[in-house]
Amino acid sequence: MASADDTDERIVPLLPLRGLLVFPAMVLHLDVGRERSVRALDRAMVEDHILLLATQKDSQEDEPDADGIFSIGTLARIKQMIKLPNGTIRVLVEGIKRAEILSFENTDDLFRVQVREMEEETVRTPEIDALVRALSQQFEQYLKISKKHSPEIHAAVSDLEDPGRMADAIAANLSLKIRDKQTILEATDVKTRIELLLQILSDEREILELEKKIGQRVRKQMERTQKEYYLREQMKAIQKELGEKEGRTGEVEELRDQLAMLQLPEAVLERVEKELDRLERIPPSSAEGSVVRTYVDWLMGIPWTNETPSDIDLSHAQKVLDEDHYGLEKVKERIIEYLAVKTLVEVHRGPILCLVGPPGVGKTSLAKSVARALGRKFVRISLGGVRDEAEIRGHRRTYIGALPGRLIQGMKTASVKNPVFLLDEIDKMASDFRGDPASAMLEVLDPEQNSTFSDHYIELPYDLSNVMFITTANGVHGIPQPLLDRMETIYVSGYTEVEKLRIAMDYLLPKQRKAHGLTKERLAVSEETMLKLIREYTREAGVRNLERQIAALCRKAAKIIVSGEKKRVVVSLKTLPTYLGPARFRYGMAEAEDQVGVATGLAWTEAGGDTLAIEVSVVLGKGKLTITGQLGDVMKESAQAALSYVRSRARELSIPDDFIENHDIHIHVPEGAIPKDGPSAGITLATALASALTGRAIRRDVAMTGEITLRGRVLPIGGVKEKCLSAHRAGIKTVLLPRDNAKDMEDIPETVRQHLHLVFVEHMDQVLENALRDQIKT
Repeated sequence: MASADDTDERIVPLLPLRGLLVFPAMVLHLDVGRERSVRALDRAMVEDHILLLATQKDSQEDEPDADGIFSIGTLARIKQMIKLPNGTIRVLVEGIKRAEILSFENTDDLFRVQVREMEEETVRTPEIDALVRALSQQFEQYLKISKKHSPEIHAAVSDLEDPGRMADAIAANLSLKIRDKQTILEATDVKTRIELLLQILSDEREILELEKKIGQRVRKQMERTQKEYYLREQMKAIQKELGEKEGRTGEVEELRDQLAMLQLPEAVLERVEKELDRLERIPPSSAEGSVVRTYVDWLMGIPWTNETPSDIDLSHAQKVLDEDHYGLEKVKERIIEYLAVKTLVEVHRGPILCLVGPPGVGKTSLAKSVARALGRKFVRISLGGVRDEAEIRGHRRTYIGALPGRLIQGMKTASVKNPVFLLDEIDKMASDFRGDPASAMLEVLDPEQNSTFSDHYIELPYDLSNVMFITTANGVHGIPQPLLDRMETIYVSGYTEVEKLRIAMDYLLPKQRKAHGLTKERLAVSEETMLKLIREYTREAGVRNLERQIAALCRKAAKIIVSGEKKRVVVSLKTLPTYLGPARFRYGMAEAEDQVGVATGLAWTEAGGDTLAIEVSVVLGKGKLTITGQLGDVMKESAQAALSYVRSRARELSIPDDFIENHDIHIHVPEGAIPKDGPSAGITLATALASALTGRAIRRDVAMTGEITLRGRVLPIGGVKEKCLSAHRAGIKTVLLPRDNAKDMEDIPETVRQHLHLVFVEHMDQVLENALRDQIKT
């Protein structure tokens, strides 16, 4: 079929438009949903993408006939067609030329019409040029008054050189009735079309000016409303003089009265007054009022100047610490030192103490005792699992439900600016897409920076330098190094049996008696019975499980007394299993007899020290080394180094040269479900290997710890106190330690040193000399 430019008459599909008219050179999107219209689009796409766009006379009619469609429309080219998910078709069309419908070929499935293209020739005469200039000026003035269209439209229209194109473009941008636009479309004579537009623009300008006058009358009405508002304000002032308070004004006045009673810094006072003025202007129905009110409440509720009076008594503080905790001498000494400095220096920045130790050793309760010793308020927040930086620094007030961070919340709870603030489980913080709370803590725990701590919600610097921060952690490896550098680390190790016995008898048993409504006369537990409970029913560095077992005893006693079986319960060595069941642990984990290839090592864990049995088995094979027990890379490397050392000392140990090549070696550490790693099992692995390859048994009462080099040197390790405590709990008599760890002896309690024979070694030969029996076990 010929294109639109080849002939004056042609047959094309018809797309009726509702409430819309398209001019030539106009590009726009249409949403097509009627079946006939969709089929017309499909036919046009199959042929040459040309169709006629004609407007319906009645936009409410769904199925118009030939009489219901204007006879003059616009030939258009389909530029793009997209099918939407709801079944509608979105089509991009470009108007080409005016066309008149000569006849309808109305089929059941679509409209096809015979059309004649309407040619228009523009002869540029002075009259046409004058009309074009007048039209451009009228359109510019119309745009200025209407303020509904972008000013750029006039520039785009003015650039059109064809007068007919300019008239069409202006008509397309006017908010006219469809019939008025149709009249312009049907005006093929350019002069007539421009004159029509000039008349329409003149009428529209008059209407807009009339609207402007109406707007001025409305503004006068608004001024009257403002006058009424002023009178209402006068009424409120009269109510104030009469002592009557109501609405927002009464609320603000109450806040001002509270503000007058507070002593706030000047910057804070200015901010509160500014927010109160703002709150007073907010209408009562506005939701913003509650946001401002909440912010003012926080500013007035935070302790900016209130503090606990400093009345330091060192003897009283020492007495309080001794009453609440048995042992922990280093921690107590550090607190007393801080108090001593505080008495000499008026302005002293609070220390940042980090108590590191296994669970149940009393880190949290120790912080409470510090607050009691100082006579200060105590605040505790748990940081375990905190992932959002806003938990520390607060949310910005632009968010719905915004709140200050936990630090500011804790300070409001304390109501003084110098409390003892416990940051519990600081090693359990994590980071994700919401930020890194550990980095936010750097400002909090830096004495040089926390005097101007910035909270996103408060938006004012807050002084945290008077706060005594105490943090707790199970281990330092989970704390980022920059954060750890800002704190003074104090290790709270596990308790010895003697310390546990004293804690149980003097603290835990009286506490649980009181909690269960019992007295000393109703429930009696001897020290021998308590020692058995500690040895055979608990195995821990702290005393948390011990307290649970004592609570279980109290519950059993309460049941017996209430049921009337007895009036007094005495728990003895014989009756202890009756109340708590059979013993859960065997006291003394040392082997019953000397064994070949089984060495006892000492390990450090977050729960305290522990013993670690290492087994080595030798069978016929090809020299393969197998390591099991879920060991980390460091322990695997230690095993390789230990084997290399034993091979290098094969002749001294009376091991045949080809023995290792003809046998497979299997190293196993029991409890394979528990990951194990660390640089302190080297000499234990070497001793177990030497025992298995020589057949010489290892002494059952010997435990050891230390790293080994290929030349047999024994390197120092950490956690000496915890490891010695675990050896003491397990009934070990002799402990082999690296020579360089002799300096750590003062950390080991005297009661433990009395029961342990500590041997310091610096070479593997000394380890084997102390650990292996002389005779070969058959």
